[in-house]
Amino acid sequence: MRLAIPHAPRRVRLTQVPGAVGRLARGVVVGLVLMGAVAAGVGWAGRYFVEEQAFAARAEEIEARVARSHSPPPAEREGAEGTLDVLYTYARMEHSITGVRTFADAAAAMGPGARVTLLVDPRQPDRPREARFARALASRVGWLPWGLALGALLAAGVFGWELRRLWRAEVEPLRLGALVWLTVEEPLPRTRAEVVFPAHYFRQDVKHAVRARARPGRAPVRNGEKVLAAVVPRQPGWCRVIDEDLARTLGWAGAP
Repeated sequence: MRLAIPHAPRRVRLTQVPGAVGRLARGVVVGLVLMGAVAAGVGWAGRYFVEEQAFAARAEEIEARVARSHSPPPAEREGAEGTLDVLYTYARMEHSITGVRTFADAAAAMGPGARVTLLVDPRQPDRPREARFARALASRVGWLPWGLALGALLAAGVFGWELRRLWRAEVEPLRLGALVWLTVEEPLPRTRAEVVFPAHYFRQDVKHAVRARARPGRAPVRNGEKVLAAVVPRQPGWCRVIDEDLARTLGWAGAP
């Protein structure tokens, strides 16, 4: 094969590298799935956050009496929840509500007849919340949009990182890397999987030992027993083998 390889920096596009677009497309799909999941989470959190803010703005404090309390055993109360059955009057109507959530320790400390402060939404007076528990929950909910925004940035960052990694691994060696003839330490296996093998090359009478990576199922450009490769600029201990199909695609190979 006759070679005509330009000096660096060489004009190489990502679309010219076999398999690179497919890997990038898979990365795009994964990124879109992540972004879709984050978007769905943001939509849900946004509605939930707005509802919580609206409740906090409308709710009124009402004093109620405990009819019965329910809490887990003492050994299981740390960080757990309990519930209250309460009696209260709102807008001249008597209400008897069961299952009002509160802290487990608070529920354990309240017996029948104990006083408790509730938050009652005038639009839904039969769905009260225990005041301390509701305010503690609201303070945690306030951080939710920030967490989801961070998740969206993380998903975008993962996609950007994958694109950068692909560019550095596939394109930079061809554009900027030194082209060398590698001596393979052992015969290359016949396989359709990606091959990584030990090799070496000489530059100015200095031997450089490297690990070389060959794309699956492609014949490398050969010079006798040696194979053509590009040194990865940011990892000089690695080389990317240049196969015949790639050399033709880049316009580096002509007729023999």
